[in-house]
Amino acid sequence: MLAPTKTARQQGVPLYETIYVVLREHIEAGRLPNGLVVGQAGVARAFQASRVPAAAALQRLRDEGLLSDHDGRGYLVGQGDPLRMELEEAGLDLGAVLDDRQQRNRHEWIYPEVEHAVASCLAHGRFLLNESALAEHYKVSRTVAHEVLTRLERTGIVVQESNQRWYAGPLTPDGIRHHFEMRWLLEPEALRQAFPRLRREDLLSRRQHLVAGLEAVVAPVKIERLEHDLHYRTLAHCENPLLLATIRRSQLPLLATHWTFEHFQDPGEISHLVADHLAVFDQLIDGRLDTAAATLEHHLRRSVDHNIELWRRLGGLPDHLRQDYLVAAS
Repeated sequence: MLAPTKTARQQGVPLYETIYVVLREHIEAGRLPNGLVVGQAGVARAFQASRVPAAAALQRLRDEGLLSDHDGRGYLVGQGDPLRMELEEAGLDLGAVLDDRQQRNRHEWIYPEVEHAVASCLAHGRFLLNESALAEHYKVSRTVAHEVLTRLERTGIVVQESNQRWYAGPLTPDGIRHHFEMRWLLEPEALRQAFPRLRREDLLSRRQHLVAGLEAVVAPVKIERLEHDLHYRTLAHCENPLLLATIRRSQLPLLATHWTFEHFQDPGEISHLVADHLAVFDQLIDGRLDTAAATLEHHLRRSVDHNIELWRRLGGLPDHLRQDYLVAAS
């Protein structure tokens, strides 16, 4: 049995990261046949997930050269004639992952995906989270679904109202502005605390991701990854967990909006985003912490008006973000 690494089994790791690690290990070990066509739907079925984390994992594998594009509708493993079959039939072994899943609380497994789905809908209005539908969607008990919703309430992106129902949103222009204000006040300090623990090789790797972003059309999944590289993974080395938790509450509704704003992104604004991030990483690599913190604050301040303008152009929730447990509410 091919046992996934500790990274793949770590609690709190986003679901797309687990999918990415497991598929990468199978591909590198030659466990999947050359020519195998891998698509979002098949990966989602195999991992009992939605297409959002499946798409993120596949895009990352493609970016790293472990998969190649196939006919605009999927990806190929290695070289060879296209071969279509279910991943389990092709050799995917999820035994260790599923064993670990059974040993943990079920809500820990599904929470990252639900969190992302809910955060992505906030800019589109107010939504009711149906607890029974959530339980049915993931084939879990109502108790597990309730635990997920309670944890979401602690992050501030859902509330349980007096009718005992759970609601999320709406994210308004004032809300966007307030979240960004919290971030530009707190993230530079978190960066200062994280700096002594940052590894040069990690900074160089994240810088390379940005350079690649300057050379190609940047898909929403890649934009979100670039945002996570700086605002989440880099700041995660901050020694103050309360500071990080506060930052996370204001990041969550905003970092997920790149899927929401997929059809409204301005290429020029994306270039600015990449350039700002690149400047921060260059300054960190050079040891210029004060300049890096100031650049980070400027980047966050400058992002407010752009995000509000994108919000004003949104319509209803697009189909690829729609979940059966999220119901539009008045």
